[in-house]
Amino acid sequence: MKHKIHWVAVSLSNKKFSKKKTLLHKIAVRNMKYTKSIAALTLLASTLSAPIVTAQSSDPAFKADVPESILTPDEVETRLGTLRFKDGAPDAETVKLAYDNLDFMRGVTAFLDAMPAASIHSICRGYEDVGMGPQSVGIFEDLMDARSVFLTPNSTTVYVSKCYDLEDGPIVVEVPAGVLGPMDDAYFRFITDFGVTGPDEGEGGKYLFVPPGYEGELPEDGYFVFHSPSYTTMQLIRAFVGEDGIEATVQRVKDTMRVYPWEQRGNPPKTEFVNLSGKKINTVHANDFNFYEEINAVIQKEPAGALPPELVGTLAAIGIKKGQPFEPDARMREILTDAVAVGNATARSIIFAQRDPRGYYFEDRQWKTNFIGGSSEFYNDGERMKDSRVLFHYYATVITPAMAKPAVGTGSVYGYAERDANGDYLDGGKTYKITLPAPIPVNNFWSFMVYDNQTRSMLETDQKSAGIDSNKPDLVANDDGSYTVWFGPKAPEGKESNWVQTMPGKGWNTLIRLYGPLEPWFDKTWKPGDFELVE
Repeated sequence: MKHKIHWVAVSLSNKKFSKKKTLLHKIAVRNMKYTKSIAALTLLASTLSAPIVTAQSSDPAFKADVPESILTPDEVETRLGTLRFKDGAPDAETVKLAYDNLDFMRGVTAFLDAMPAASIHSICRGYEDVGMGPQSVGIFEDLMDARSVFLTPNSTTVYVSKCYDLEDGPIVVEVPAGVLGPMDDAYFRFITDFGVTGPDEGEGGKYLFVPPGYEGELPEDGYFVFHSPSYTTMQLIRAFVGEDGIEATVQRVKDTMRVYPWEQRGNPPKTEFVNLSGKKINTVHANDFNFYEEINAVIQKEPAGALPPELVGTLAAIGIKKGQPFEPDARMREILTDAVAVGNATARSIIFAQRDPRGYYFEDRQWKTNFIGGSSEFYNDGERMKDSRVLFHYYATVITPAMAKPAVGTGSVYGYAERDANGDYLDGGKTYKITLPAPIPVNNFWSFMVYDNQTRSMLETDQKSAGIDSNKPDLVANDDGSYTVWFGPKAPEGKESNWVQTMPGKGWNTLIRLYGPLEPWFDKTWKPGDFELVE
């Protein structure tokens, strides 16, 4: 039986395959009776002759329009160096650089943002170092001088100060008449004023300070009651000196001021007074790694909600966490040592080279404010002015709305200057003069105080006052009623009564204070002069 075989033509891809096809054909002819096999072989030949398919790239079925701006290149040049990625995933070196930088940034932020707490802690520690206990109140009976290191104090006021610990319960403070000043919490937030700007309106009265979480009995009347968000609080009040002098003023405070626990109100213990005048005491926080140790002490002492949560989170990220030891390893200690140095440089730049134009009182003067916007909370139209907060707390202490935004004729205003009329830093080896035009707009008196650029405390000189004020008996006015004051290492001849001493080799800055400022200060129709270089 004869069989016809119909060969299915296929496209041959190469000569090698052509030989295979010829062989298959011969096999098929020889075995014609196996037609099924021929069909199978024909299918095989067709399969072998098909072109080889290779993997090809193609767009996914579900494809987005991805902006270049959200992609990460394989290499990015930054201040940290070259950061490298593999399709967005950082390599090991980049991860190390990123984490080191994150810890560094948080270390700097911790210094700038936790500064108010470190300042309160350092004040209270300073008081402990000179023996002040729970029943002790500090008083500068002979005024303050440069032997005590405080941020921008003055030498014209009888300061009365104390730190309180509310952890064991509420505390009563019986305030004398004729004082002025605030009570602040552990983060230097305002709680209340005493005296003229407080609820007692200068008549004196009983204040009760209640700790966070307290659930005990409280009085319905007879006390000014305030709840503190922290256990630690700090009082700094000024006792106004009457016509009978400083000694009588000090005695009135001692005769009438009392502090004691609320639970002992029926039989209060005796209040003791410690004369702080002349004591070598430091109340300024550290500018090196010890700063973080100071902040750790605050975190361990205070309840969980005492400080802002964002700040607590920053501190926890660098190892400062309540209930846990602060034990940074060598890597972290090195990073934080660097961070506090940069933080300190930043704070000093904010003070000595203020770049916010809102900080200048006048466009044509060097005088500046550290309360931009007149807010003791450093708010301005919803903005927390963080540089302004750093400026204040690195330079000064004590927060009260009465200081930040005084009323005309009451309280006091402050202007600081660290440069002369030419914009150069004030130099302790040079002589300057400054004139206050007449009439000087004050109800009470005006003063200059000179501060050391390093400590921001009173400049160490041979003059106890480290400044001058209009109450000085031998102060000489100019013929037109204005006053010219001279600053330098030696008094110009004939100007001794109007001279403030500075020291060669020391940079200095000054605060002008107007007590009971009048309208011309506020509407800027009166301006103090700038420091003019004499030699």
